[in-house]
Amino acid sequence: MKKVILYTDGACSVNPGVGGWGAVLSFNGFEKQFSGAEADTTNNRMELKAVIEGLKRLKEPCEVEVYSDSAYVVNAFQNNWIYGWEKSGYKKSDNKPVLNDDLWRELLRLTREHSVKFIKVKGHADNEYNNLCDKLATTAVKNFKVGL
Repeated sequence: MKKVILYTDGACSVNPGVGGWGAVLSFNGFEKQFSGAEADTTNNRMELKAVIEGLKRLKEPCEVEVYSDSAYVVNAFQNNWIYGWEKSGYKKSDNKPVLNDDLWRELLRLTREHSVKFIKVKGHADNEYNNLCDKLATTAVKNFKVGL
């Protein structure tokens, strides 16, 4: 199985508001950068979208290390919350609905196509790839045009 590194980040100018995501896929010395933006979204949705878009670009099952500064994303997998949500029909322990369940469902489906490990990195620090993903996401927000 090919080993791939995926760095991701999400950003939102106003929360909720226009948001962007950025990702960098790295395999065998090659890198691919990509990003996108959406109107009327949140930073958490963009953090999820960045991972989803990265995994969607893989053409075959891979061993993937996902590096994210989002505790929201990383903790859901490292603490196995996602599996409890799935089992409960995407309800939290207080029986309230899990926010962004549409994206959580898609992400969980994609993680089952690959062997995925989530790793938390410190945001806005000295991690070159996290900073690059942040720049990709914030640039996507700046360049976003509603209605185009």
